[in-house]
Amino acid sequence: MTASANTDNRASTAPEANAATDAPRICVETTIKASLEEVWRRYNSPQDIQQWNAASDDWHTTTSTVDLRVGGMFSSRMEAKDGSMGFDFEGTYTEVREHQRIAYDMNGRRAEIDFSQVPNGIMVRITFDSEATHSMQQQQAGWQAILDNFRAHVESQAST
Repeated sequence: MTASANTDNRASTAPEANAATDAPRICVETTIKASLEEVWRRYNSPQDIQQWNAASDDWHTTTSTVDLRVGGMFSSRMEAKDGSMGFDFEGTYTEVREHQRIAYDMNGRRAEIDFSQVPNGIMVRITFDSEATHSMQQQQAGWQAILDNFRAHVESQAST
């Protein structure tokens, strides 16, 4: 289901910029019909990340590591399925509040993921600093697609 067809998903440009870099911020979100514990666990499990972390069907995450603590690192190897290109999406956790918030730094760019209970389930909102390589629209669409894949994965696996 696309973001435009589902009112539980919303992407927008966040109003503030990163004061350190002046990078505009982007916000994507979705609401997941599952328990907070299930959403949190599947967001942070390397095995689950490999199942949902791709913006399109022709990409996949081949490896993932998570050291979920302040100062810990994460890394996901994202590759085109045809082997033509790939990159490491990685960073260092700067804040971890179980079942509430994760923040991380990606070489000077920052991102925050907030988890909150709403009437229809759990809202996951990601706010991140944009980068200069891709347009704001491309970044927003890509991160929203990944978050939509996460929602679909959790809802297909949810035990509650």
